[in-house]
Amino acid sequence: MKIKELQERVDAWIREYGVRYFSELTNMAVLTEEVGELARVMARRYGDQSFKKGETENLADEMADILWVLVCLANQTGVDLTAAVEANFAKKTARDGERHLNNPKL
Repeated sequence: MKIKELQERVDAWIREYGVRYFSELTNMAVLTEEVGELARVMARRYGDQSFKKGETENLADEMADILWVLVCLANQTGVDLTAAVEANFAKKTARDGERHLNNPKL
């Protein structure tokens, strides 16, 4: 699926099943919450914490939740994520084209 299609599908789903988008500020809070849920799974799976009884380890689902809310925010604020990602690649390539190659830590 292309990013543009993802943005269109999320928008169609919101209009059909979600009634309307939550406010931008609410979605920002939801995004923060979802990132926290991913952090919890990462801390338990890759860090020093262990899972509590009954806790699930669905890393993919947590990442998808984050992507969903991010797409909602992009749709609400008029951001074309395809264009934004392309511009981000260009920025990173110009800035970091040789930086990481010359990093002895890597």
